[in-house]
Amino acid sequence: MTAEAPTATTVSHGRLIPVTVHFDDLDALGLLHNARYPLMVERAWTELWNEYGVRFDGDWAAAGDACNAVRELRIGYEAPVTRPGTYAVHLWLERLGTTGLTYGFRFCSADGTRTYAQGARVLVRLDPVTMRPTPWTETFRAAGRALLRPAD
Repeated sequence: MTAEAPTATTVSHGRLIPVTVHFDDLDALGLLHNARYPLMVERAWTELWNEYGVRFDGDWAAAGDACNAVRELRIGYEAPVTRPGTYAVHLWLERLGTTGLTYGFRFCSADGTRTYAQGARVLVRLDPVTMRPTPWTETFRAAGRALLRPAD
């Protein structure tokens, strides 16, 4: 990337993770395809959790907190992205429960000032053997608490 990464001071809570929109992410009208937004949000979350050592390397039993599934995804599109370049995904946690969490996100300008889409996603941590909900580890919860949005 040629642009500087946004700093954490750009947003009041959570983190800004730089993402790149490529020419082939645009649809026939020259707009960022609606299906690309959740994909870029997923990539940003993967990058963020990798910083905390949470990753999936192909072994569900060893995945720990990375063994989770999406329960719900909601997204609203507010303004079209009309060109390739550097943008950001603003990520934060809305709720951190025992076995689940809800995170909020915004697809935004690289500096976080303009919002193109926003939404929320609910995840549930799963036991790799039973595929039933199981509690997040304390290490994960500590990292998650740092990402919680302050109460209004």
